[in-house]
Amino acid sequence: MSIILNDISVKYENSPEYILRDVNIEINEGEFVCIVGQSGCGKSTLLKLVAGLQKPCHGNIVCNGKIVKTPGSDRVVMFQEHGLYPWLNVFDNVEFGMKMNNVPKEEREEKAMYYLSMVGLDDYKEYYIHQLSGGMRQRVALARALAMESDILLMDEPFSALDKQTSNRLREELQNICLRTGKTVLFVTHSVEEAVYLADRVIVLSSSTGEIDSEIEIELPRPRTVYSSEFVDLRHKILDLVKGEIA
Repeated sequence: MSIILNDISVKYENSPEYILRDVNIEINEGEFVCIVGQSGCGKSTLLKLVAGLQKPCHGNIVCNGKIVKTPGSDRVVMFQEHGLYPWLNVFDNVEFGMKMNNVPKEEREEKAMYYLSMVGLDDYKEYYIHQLSGGMRQRVALARALAMESDILLMDEPFSALDKQTSNRLREELQNICLRTGKTVLFVTHSVEEAVYLADRVIVLSSSTGEIDSEIEIELPRPRTVYSSEFVDLRHKILDLVKGEIA
């Protein structure tokens, strides 16, 4: 297993309520898992725990056989806000993490160009961040994350701030990239459509109990279309589960 969450529970200090309670998840190597649920159900908290940015009150997380205690180079996080450095151009942003990890100059330059080409931005390598659209900025952030060549990619609603057309295009690109690279992905989203489009498995978190409400295998062939009857049926099934949480 690439990621194992064992009996994870989290609550804030001086709060009687658990955000997450007794959560157990196993994510296989190369699997794409989406987490959905209402706001406040603990989706982002769960991702931060796997990233090593937060510690659970109870339980532990194991990535590639090692207990997660701190952030590590085997896990790269991509948030909704791209976190790019405005004083660096596109190329320098993509190679920044590799530079911090003391990757030799020739190797990091080759990788930076490879991943910029993968996201279709090799012609924009000398542009600065303020010169790019929101979708292009997220592509740069994705290229930077991929360039670290970590085993695990953690994504917290990376496309939610984009317009529908741009987010749909980036979903398709992400799906193709993950099929090519075989990365293990944990992806948090509010969009059930996005989850069904991307995931091998969707996990619905309960906002009332902090536990896992449901796990749904997505066995649709790729590439997927949101208009197929099978896709629509799965989307409605998961939406009903999330709406049940509201009720």
